[in-house]
Amino acid sequence: MGKVVLNSTVSLDGFIADAQDQPGSLFEWLLGGDVPLDESGLLKVSQVSFDHTRPYWDSIGATVVGRHVFDLTDGWGGQPPGGVPHVVVVTHRPPPDGWDREAPFTFAGSIQQAMERAQELAGDRVVEVAAGDVGGQVFAAGLVDEVRMDMVPVVLGAGKRYFGAVHAEHLLRDPDVVLQGSRVLHLCYPVRR
Repeated sequence: MGKVVLNSTVSLDGFIADAQDQPGSLFEWLLGGDVPLDESGLLKVSQVSFDHTRPYWDSIGATVVGRHVFDLTDGWGGQPPGGVPHVVVVTHRPPPDGWDREAPFTFAGSIQQAMERAQELAGDRVVEVAAGDVGGQVFAAGLVDEVRMDMVPVVLGAGKRYFGAVHAEHLLRDPDVVLQGSRVLHLCYPVRR
């Protein structure tokens, strides 16, 4: 079974989106470099960010997201983002009308079902969990091995929290990755067990 990683870009004050549910300037680091991060050529980062991010993206076997993210992105048009092979969506609702049943997306009714399915799909590769409400639930359930943050020099003041509605103390180990890219600080914290 692969490692489970909670991941997102985050503001200095702990938000993954602003109060209007928009990323605002959180993703500037993905556009301000000179090294293409993917085949589209739209995402360009510093060499440090590329060397950190691309191998991670390549290690992902499945990503778990909530229905809210799925709806905001229109299901990425049926194509998982960043070359991820599978997406598992936590939802109590059926797929949208007209959804391509052959697209590599699975819909699960609970965090537990989503994580089981994601681990089946990922095998020994990484299961990435998108930060936010669903990510916070997976984290609070003790299912996360590593917290990965791309922290940017932005203060949003309000919005969607990285850990969602986690209301208890959780201890992490010292970061085993601290890298400064252009307009971003890459951090990885192993979760204390």
